[in-house]
Amino acid sequence: MYAAMVVREYDAKRDGRAVEEVEKRCNVGPTGKLSLYTDLLGDPVCRVRHSPASLMLVAELVKDKYEREIIGMIRGCIKTVNCGSNVSRNGKNCPNLPLPHYTKLAYILGLRVSPSHRRTGVGLKLVQKMEKWFVENGAEYSYMATENDNVPSLNLFTGKCGYTKFRTPSILVQPVYAHRVRVTNKATITKLSPAAAEALYRRRFSATEFFPRDIDAILSNKLCLGTFLARAGSSWGVVSVWNCKEVFTLEVRGASRVRRALAGATRAVDRAMPWLRLPSVPEVFRPFGLHFLFGLGGEGPQAVRCVMALCGMAHNLARECGCGVVATEVARGEPLRLGIPHWESLSCAKDIWCIKRLGGEGDHHNHTLPDPDWTKSPPGMSIFVDPRDF
Repeated sequence: MYAAMVVREYDAKRDGRAVEEVEKRCNVGPTGKLSLYTDLLGDPVCRVRHSPASLMLVAELVKDKYEREIIGMIRGCIKTVNCGSNVSRNGKNCPNLPLPHYTKLAYILGLRVSPSHRRTGVGLKLVQKMEKWFVENGAEYSYMATENDNVPSLNLFTGKCGYTKFRTPSILVQPVYAHRVRVTNKATITKLSPAAAEALYRRRFSATEFFPRDIDAILSNKLCLGTFLARAGSSWGVVSVWNCKEVFTLEVRGASRVRRALAGATRAVDRAMPWLRLPSVPEVFRPFGLHFLFGLGGEGPQAVRCVMALCGMAHNLARECGCGVVATEVARGEPLRLGIPHWESLSCAKDIWCIKRLGGEGDHHNHTLPDPDWTKSPPGMSIFVDPRDF
């Protein structure tokens, strides 16, 4: 028996090892089935510390003065993003571009509860405590993302915490082959400076749903490997690359010896005969890193070709950095996804984003427009996925 459960702020010195143990227990998948293990490289708060405001909480059982046990944790951050608008502005150089409406948005990730303490209300208390911090810091909305088949998570957030299903983007994953992929010479690729990239994003994408107002901080972050612009005639495409390898690694567990041997055979053939351009399975059965592509966009009749060229360039960059996969996340209706190479077996066709209105005051209240409820708005063609949330 224990006296009480306490939800408190994470202390790196006291809690680091215990939190790591909970992460390991929560990352164990069903016996005999493939599961994805995430290793945060010894820093449990690394996935939120790059945000303007972030917090990590732990749930601790206090049995007596000397015996304590961490049984759960949660991470959260707050940022200012665009929540969409139908309003247009007129100007000499940017006619009829939508006017962004910013709001304070909170994001929940990394909710973990030790398997032996699930269905006891620990997860609910962690979420409620985190939401209290969100409200105290002026967040108007809170959202979270989970896999389509994660029924316990969906039941917790939609059934008990008042969230509603909001968007269903797709996570597209391409393996990194042993050989370089060919990049078409019909598109010219240029690396932009952080200042030039910021100007382009603010001009063209600031009214895209979830666009972060602190895009400059993202583009100048040491994890951002650069922003690249491709041109083909009057068409263009753009993408930025985020180095997740420095934040966490992934590992596929539960594969049979036969499956591992077949994957190894594809790599051996690929290395031996790279001119055949055969697709190969990277070494995903031990820790591997990934690069995340964000800020994907473009215009013109050859925009898809430009995006395809940028993805080829990103693949070769990931290969040089020793990554196992390249990933991106796009709206289900994103027209440029036709230019994104990916393997269906590694991708997630329907990621679930759930949202809740907390009642804070977003920046759009400063406008003379009626107060919109973002949770009831229809999805647009595109979304801007913040790499700090991935």
